[in-house]
Amino acid sequence: MRTDTKNGFFPLLADLQTALDEIDNTWQPDDEAYHADVYRQTMMSLSYSYFAYFHATPEHPDWAPLWNPVFTLQPNPDDIYLYSPISGKYCYRVSGKRGTVKILSFTTQRHMSGMIDDISQIGGHNEIDDSDFSVDEFGNIDILFSVEKPSGYAGDWAPIDPGATGMMVRLRSYDWLNEIDPKLAITCLDPVGPKARLTPSEIRDRIKEMAKFPGRKTKSYYRLQNGVKDRVGFNVFEPIRMQGALAKQVYWPACFQLNDDEALIIETELPQKRPYWNIQLNDPYFNALEYVYRNSSINGHTAVVSEGGKFRAVISLTDPGVPNWLDPAGYNEGGIYGRWFDCDSNPTPIIKRVPLTELRQHLPTSTPVISPEQRAEELQLRVQACQMRKRW
Repeated sequence: MRTDTKNGFFPLLADLQTALDEIDNTWQPDDEAYHADVYRQTMMSLSYSYFAYFHATPEHPDWAPLWNPVFTLQPNPDDIYLYSPISGKYCYRVSGKRGTVKILSFTTQRHMSGMIDDISQIGGHNEIDDSDFSVDEFGNIDILFSVEKPSGYAGDWAPIDPGATGMMVRLRSYDWLNEIDPKLAITCLDPVGPKARLTPSEIRDRIKEMAKFPGRKTKSYYRLQNGVKDRVGFNVFEPIRMQGALAKQVYWPACFQLNDDEALIIETELPQKRPYWNIQLNDPYFNALEYVYRNSSINGHTAVVSEGGKFRAVISLTDPGVPNWLDPAGYNEGGIYGRWFDCDSNPTPIIKRVPLTELRQHLPTSTPVISPEQRAEELQLRVQACQMRKRW
């Protein structure tokens, strides 16, 4: 006998309301544009959650998209992120081609943001990157992940927490156009039997979890961005190290704000040793701003360094005709995220707010002019490079 009716589907999605309730925690809760943005963000998170709950299992792992130009809950634009469920009960083999991306890293942990109500339970991070595993002469990698290293095992091994539930992969590229993305497989090495058909109750339960995901994710990430604004206000950087993953990385977040006729100049010294660094713009809801068709991020490969060795970038709603333009894609306020990865120093940049008409008075006289034709070519190459990456 059928225990559910055709009218029983939408109640399974009732917890989507928890994401919409977070409108009250945005910077402009009475703004219609903010409401619409949160609706869109909710649909984005819901669409991602299908991968999280229906694609793979710890017994039958497989890569699913995590963050990319579609699922934009604050991804690094240089990174393509993959996710697979795992369990500390099993051993896993990750193998394939290393490719030529700047950094390839693996993070295992207990619970993923958006998939648990109490974020304090997230932990158990273990991370490895290129400095921790070998690549053979043909570009192959082969890594064993398990709670304990098997006796006598001589190959590359990485520990996972006994309570681990997920593995995240970052394919971090500097030169989007020319670097080659990895090709990776993940295999559970323990006998688990065939992948079973889901029962009706399992399907209903997973749909309910999908509906909870946008609210959990939004609540968690709004807290991060709002915290920066509450502590230091707008147009001030607050360097931090995140708990858990990417222990080598220092972030420098800020919340930006400017009028249509203004520009923000970001200025910083650069570390002498800087294997990787970048800066990106986010919207007010912690999503990466459009970064395929907008110049909303810069990394150490694309950056133009000023005379004297400093890095200067300009945020403005219209093209200022200078190098290192960060395009806020129509937003007068939002977030900034910079990263120093494994650098020998971690300078804190400053932000100067100036009238757009006076911008060049605040830049070195040697700052070149970028013509509209040069900007169009720059953007065209960016679009091509991003579209050629493996994004999902």
